[in-house]
Amino acid sequence: MHVLNALLLSSAVLLIAVTGAGLALAEAQQCAGVAPCQQCHQQQVAGVHKQLQCFDCHGVVTDGDAGVISNPADMANGAAGCVPCHSDSAHIFHQAMTTRTAEKQFCQRSWGRVDPNFFEQNCTGCHVTNCLDCHRGDTAGVGGHDVQLPNSETCQVCHNGYFIGWDYAGRAPREDSLRYQRGPQANGQYYLKMRPDVHAEAEMQCGACHTMDSLQNGAIVAKNCRDCHEPDLQVIEHSIPAHLNKLECYSCHAAWAAQDYGTFYIHTVDSDNRQFFRVKELNDNYIKSSYLKRQNLPPLGLNERGLVSPIRPQFLAYYSEMNNNRPIGEENRLMLAQWKAFAPHTIRRGTPLCNACHGNAQRFMLQPLEQRKYRVDLDGLQLSSFWRAEGQMVVNGSFYPQQRFDGMSQKTLQYSQKYVEKWQKFLKQDAASCAH
Repeated sequence: MHVLNALLLSSAVLLIAVTGAGLALAEAQQCAGVAPCQQCHQQQVAGVHKQLQCFDCHGVVTDGDAGVISNPADMANGAAGCVPCHSDSAHIFHQAMTTRTAEKQFCQRSWGRVDPNFFEQNCTGCHVTNCLDCHRGDTAGVGGHDVQLPNSETCQVCHNGYFIGWDYAGRAPREDSLRYQRGPQANGQYYLKMRPDVHAEAEMQCGACHTMDSLQNGAIVAKNCRDCHEPDLQVIEHSIPAHLNKLECYSCHAAWAAQDYGTFYIHTVDSDNRQFFRVKELNDNYIKSSYLKRQNLPPLGLNERGLVSPIRPQFLAYYSEMNNNRPIGEENRLMLAQWKAFAPHTIRRGTPLCNACHGNAQRFMLQPLEQRKYRVDLDGLQLSSFWRAEGQMVVNGSFYPQQRFDGMSQKTLQYSQKYVEKWQKFLKQDAASCAH
């Protein structure tokens, strides 16, 4: 009897083993088919990868889940499903849009001095962590399985508000007060309608100048203005050698730029009076506002190449703290007044008149004290003027020297001749227009 039971038990174990091996073999054979994944996963694929097999990106099932890449485009695995084909893109997670090194360094020098967690609480919304952050298509019901080349609208998902990108489409950020949160919206934010860039009107996409190679190599652009445009010396402004040799093209051709003067972050702890500020709330810990926003010709300074370039406040960073509805420490502490040379994406064919620069001290951060309209010194903001260099810095260049400004503001014979030519041209155009 014991022998019979032993034989029956052995047979059962053998049967289970054989059956298990058979199932494993069947599963292996099943996963080796032409389209095995669809037998379990009802996933649609669209876009440029529509003709690929699942394992081309997700790897091959070898033992359980071993070998499977659940998120082939993720930074955490080095985009393991993308890089085998796109080897030239392997460096994308080591460039500025991913590392955010400059932003982190700014926070460490400013708001981070009083709140070490400031960056994590306020600045992590737009960092590249996945190839699909830029390459995700919009086919309904497909999710991350629609891979597309990005267009300008894709870029503006992150490059919006005060950051370069919105201006290209003719959008400027509105004031922070809730009373101004009205009008057209894009990317979940209200904006002011402005003149778009002439290149945007020609339907040029961001990638025409900002290529993948340039982004990976840490370059801002792959080409500059003169790679496409040869200055016409018949244009009055182009006939002046100093304009061509000492200025960036966009110093004259940028029609406007968003500027934020005085950026206030108020840290609130157990303070329900934050509701009375009537501005957009960032999160449970911070509310943000600005002293002044402008959308006109930006100030001018010198960039890293030593050329005259638009500059604007990266941030004039102010900090206040409230705990249990009471201020803690000094209010409106100036943490850092840092400007940045930049290229407004608001290019137009025309340019401002001569006196927009020559003799315009405020535009070169040399505003005379007696010409101040905004008395920020009386408001306790620790600056004599937003448009004076004292107490402020340019992180990637410098402010314009007084001596050079005095020299360029002299009304020389050449200046007078060119000024008259400019007005004569206007009058001819006006007469021709009236004749029709």
